[in-house]
Amino acid sequence: MTVLVDHPPATGEPAFSFHDRGPLSRRIMRMLATSHLDDGLDVVAQDVLDLTRDAVLDDDVQLSLFLLYGTAYGSFGRVGAELEWDPTLLRVRTRLEAAFEAAVRDRVDAPPAPSPVTAASVSDALFALTAPQPGPGLARDVEKTATREQVRELLILRSIYTLREADPHSWAIPRLTGRPKAALVEIQSDEYGGGRPERMHAVMYADAMRGAGLDDRYAHYVDRVPAVTLASQNLMSMFGMNRRLLGAVVGHLAAFEMTSSLPNRRYADGMRRVGFDETVTAYFDEHVEADAVHEQIAGRDLAGGLAEQQPDLVCDIVFGAAACLMMDDLVADHVRTAWAAGRSALRTER
Repeated sequence: MTVLVDHPPATGEPAFSFHDRGPLSRRIMRMLATSHLDDGLDVVAQDVLDLTRDAVLDDDVQLSLFLLYGTAYGSFGRVGAELEWDPTLLRVRTRLEAAFEAAVRDRVDAPPAPSPVTAASVSDALFALTAPQPGPGLARDVEKTATREQVRELLILRSIYTLREADPHSWAIPRLTGRPKAALVEIQSDEYGGGRPERMHAVMYADAMRGAGLDDRYAHYVDRVPAVTLASQNLMSMFGMNRRLLGAVVGHLAAFEMTSSLPNRRYADGMRRVGFDETVTAYFDEHVEADAVHEQIAGRDLAGGLAEQQPDLVCDIVFGAAACLMMDDLVADHVRTAWAAGRSALRTER
């Protein structure tokens, strides 16, 4: 191995507050923590992919992707900063992304793209795709039957994205122009508090976690969340950080906003039902009104505007929206199945 830079963790503390989930994530964590190059990482990555049955639900694959994306977000402080653009890690990330994207595409049944392609036709197609479905769901379970401890579990599961809320979709800003760019900046401005740090949605979520007696440090609960939770965050990162998937990240955000307002109302009502106060519910109440506005901007000006500018991206826009719904369903199914069986939806800590 060749040494690039050695930055041992301060005061002898471990570089990560969580554990590996297999040979690949173990090697990546060691490399990021020590800045020692690992010449065998490509081989380990391919071995892991050859053995996995489903990259979407594979713990080692998803934690590895989470680690690799984390170097770009700065999720782990200075850990891995010198290796953000390391060719070996980029090759491994590309290999994992190819398997992950293929597995997602296998799961997604996207409707056909609208024709002719106009802002209105694309927006209408997305609103039809994301229309509320009848029957029970995770948000209704939280509203009506979830226990106080189950609500705390939900807060932990959602923290992997929400303590970095809006960041994955913001990668698209420099890749857009005109009407779609203005629309995305308008949405993200609200997400980041409109110039008021205390109103940043990630900050409000941290307040909610503390109000529920939880630790609000980013990635503190990684050991407790299943692969599907990491996959949900990684899907946004993959779409956002790859310019070839610009349409997909726009479609993902559109679906994300279009399916947010009603569930957040139910989450807030359920939290009040089990005794949590405004410290916890304020984040969810905020999204009831904000996302009702955002869904119109995301559907018509962002996704519809991009489709009119670049009609060749319309299939990717629809795919991104459908992938968002698919992943949300996977996460919800995991949680609801665990709760129905009287089990925790969290992983057991090592």
